[in-house]
Amino acid sequence: MAEEKTFSFGKNWQNFLRRINKERRQDARLSITEFMGLRDLRGKTFLDAGCGSGLFSEAAFNLGADKIMSIDIDPFSVACCEYLHEKAGGPANWEARQGSVLDLNFLAGLGRFDIVYSWGVLHHTGRMWDAIRNTARLVKEGGLYYIAIYNKVETGRTSEFWLKVKKLYNRSSDAGKRGLEFLYMALFFLRRLARFQNPISEIMNYRATHRGMSWKIDITDWLGGYPYEYASAEEVFHFVKAQFPDFNLVNLKTADNVGANWFVFINAPIAAPASTLAGAKYDGTSLP
Repeated sequence: MAEEKTFSFGKNWQNFLRRINKERRQDARLSITEFMGLRDLRGKTFLDAGCGSGLFSEAAFNLGADKIMSIDIDPFSVACCEYLHEKAGGPANWEARQGSVLDLNFLAGLGRFDIVYSWGVLHHTGRMWDAIRNTARLVKEGGLYYIAIYNKVETGRTSEFWLKVKKLYNRSSDAGKRGLEFLYMALFFLRRLARFQNPISEIMNYRATHRGMSWKIDITDWLGGYPYEYASAEEVFHFVKAQFPDFNLVNLKTADNVGANWFVFINAPIAAPASTLAGAKYDGTSLP
């Protein structure tokens, strides 16, 4: 059986680099600090597991992290990160490496970090649960584990439906891919208009509400993003707690669609007090 085609996120991110500006950088920094309840990253080491465009590695650098390690299996993503690293002056405390979160030998050489950040990455590895386990092992005692995993949806346009769309997209010609993107955008406009919503306003505000990202780039990313796995917030929470009993949930943002559920865990028997984690909302022992 021929191997199924997968999506090069890095090639898509190369198109995003020219859209990075001051506002996107600010939104990226806020998406890191606000959700973890931190003012900056001074004194902390930061692993960007699946660095993609490199925007969030750059944000960690600008937030004062002592050390930034950016990793990605896609050489085009590593090249994006290296480009931003060069633009930042080639700082010695920021390094980009090509490697997989499924490669235990590679990960063993990285060490452990105060913050392990992997937003919207681990569900694209083809072995999501192994990827979660492997990256969580890299969190220092007292450190934070910040991940986002696609939500499982079993009614309406289900996760299984989107899995089929993604397979179709990756099997299609370039013209077929552009056709699917156009269809997606047309349906986006029609659905908003049918609800008496303003699609143009939503697109204009997309950057501020989506971590500094681009609406058009994210459409390609969404349709092409394969391998593709998903899980409910409860499934992710219980998996992490079963594998790492000392990990406690300190912040959670759930999706009501096939978007991502966001998690921040702390590697500590008792969750840090709200005074040190402004975003903390939970006692860490159960989902709210």
